[in-house]
Amino acid sequence: MGGLMPKDAPPRWDRRMQQRLARGEAAALGELYDRFASLVHSLAHRVLDDDDAADRITREVFVHVWEHPDEYEPKHGSMRSWVATLAHRQAVEQLRTAETASLAARGESTTEETEELEQKVRKASAAARADYIVTSMPAPLRAALELAYFQRRDYRQTAADLGVTEDEARRRLRLGLQLLSTANTRTADGVSPPGYGRAL
Repeated sequence: MGGLMPKDAPPRWDRRMQQRLARGEAAALGELYDRFASLVHSLAHRVLDDDDAADRITREVFVHVWEHPDEYEPKHGSMRSWVATLAHRQAVEQLRTAETASLAARGESTTEETEELEQKVRKASAAARADYIVTSMPAPLRAALELAYFQRRDYRQTAADLGVTEDEARRRLRLGLQLLSTANTRTADGVSPPGYGRAL
């Protein structure tokens, strides 16, 4: 993952991909799909908990990218973040629409039911963002978090497993947790996008 890229210097691959899509190169869409389809599907599934719905969102996202490559703004983030943000927004919108329709079918929705719906949307959104953050982390941070939280290692064991000092293990865990804490950050519309348009 390396160092931070200046905002005005997006990775060359992202710029080239946008240009190829804008020229209508079907091969570019295939390459983009191969690279990001599993990310899009997993984000949509994390929000909707439904394979068919996640498949539909995946198709919709790549159709949107194909039809609107000019919407990608390199200065706001990577192509990966843009595609993930599209998937996230569409999945959250679909969840909100489905849940609202379900409430309407049962009769008038109360304030409490509406708040429960928004809570469900926020929770699904934060979970999807946390997944995205973990998969986007530099490998050393991800490895430290996986050892500490999934394999229940303390920082001393994590340091030994990774072959680093205890101070370095603590630093990696702290930084990883700081990144994960942003999963609960919300935008003005209550949706927490995976990272396009702001630094992770």
